[in-house]
Amino acid sequence: MIQPVKILIVHNSYQQNGGEDSVMEAEKGMLERRGHIIKLFLRQNETLRHISRANAAAQTIWSLPGAWDFEAVLRSFNPDVVHVHNTFPLISPSIYWVANRLGVPVVQTLHNFRLLCPQASFLRGGQVCEDCLGKTPWRGAAHACYRDSRLQSSVVVSMVMLHRMIGTWQNKVTRYIALNEFCRNKFIQGGLPAARIVIKPNFVDAAAPVEGVRAGFLFVGRLSAEKGVDVLVDAANICSSSVIRVAGGGPQAALLENVPGVTRLGPLSSDSVRAEMSQAMALILPSICYEGFPRTLVEAFSSSLPVIASRLGSLPELVSDGVTGILFDPGNANDLAQKLDWALQHPGEIAQMGRNARARYEAEFTAERNYQQLMAIYADAIDAVKSDTP
Repeated sequence: MIQPVKILIVHNSYQQNGGEDSVMEAEKGMLERRGHIIKLFLRQNETLRHISRANAAAQTIWSLPGAWDFEAVLRSFNPDVVHVHNTFPLISPSIYWVANRLGVPVVQTLHNFRLLCPQASFLRGGQVCEDCLGKTPWRGAAHACYRDSRLQSSVVVSMVMLHRMIGTWQNKVTRYIALNEFCRNKFIQGGLPAARIVIKPNFVDAAAPVEGVRAGFLFVGRLSAEKGVDVLVDAANICSSSVIRVAGGGPQAALLENVPGVTRLGPLSSDSVRAEMSQAMALILPSICYEGFPRTLVEAFSSSLPVIASRLGSLPELVSDGVTGILFDPGNANDLAQKLDWALQHPGEIAQMGRNARARYEAEFTAERNYQQLMAIYADAIDAVKSDTP
């Protein structure tokens, strides 16, 4: 039996709830249900509305208030380990130095590529861009990659470079969690210490789905450029016989108006998403950027739902072509349309891919499997600090 561990979870949440927020909440709940003692050190981006731009920039690079507040919590709670999900922008990497000074191990989940790319997903102008990978990311500032602002991009670049120069990323984080092998390799290319990066995927806690009649396709996610919404729309126009239900909202929602076969569902609750997944024949994941580990994908697998995904980044590692789903050329609406047509004509093969997806979920992505992995990472980090080894 694993003894209870005291864990301080650190997270800067987003103004619009996203995948990182959901993963943090899921892990927190998983640990609490198994008897561990959890405290949450949380900051919310809503605070940015009430502080000056200069103050926000300073806190992004090195937050003194964040460090002071964090040290007070660290001393009062006295955790065995600190697990950081996101420090950007209000907490800042200053907290790593506090934890290191007090001898507390730090585990950092790498949900995105912010430490290597100001835009966080290696995307510029609708194309994959690795100009900053392994280099000083000044190009990200010159191209205004973060929020189309050179000023804001410069702040992000300054944060990354300061902490690269003073050794924060190299020496003050005990263990990094990458979500898959593709992401781990990118972080190593970008200069993070390979010996400190371990792999743990995302998970969902889901019972076996009730089998029934499945029909049509499903898209779940933010309706924004990096998610390949325009590719989805073009494919739907080509493959007019397809029925695609779209769950989510975002800046490109208007692209879906009057598209044949497309039904807009708007943002849905997690229970409603599960219900949609139990009725669809395949999930479409047409991203044009490097995904980390879309939680939507593991939700689909848990629902016996195969995934039709871009052959890009980590997705070919997560979706076995012809086994748990189908891959298509990224950004290629014609290829996606052909894959949708094939799926419609081969419902038996698609159903088998769904069963294979559920089998992979049960083998790799359950809450129990994830719990064992996470506790092993915590134990490794705690031992490393005790023995003062990298």
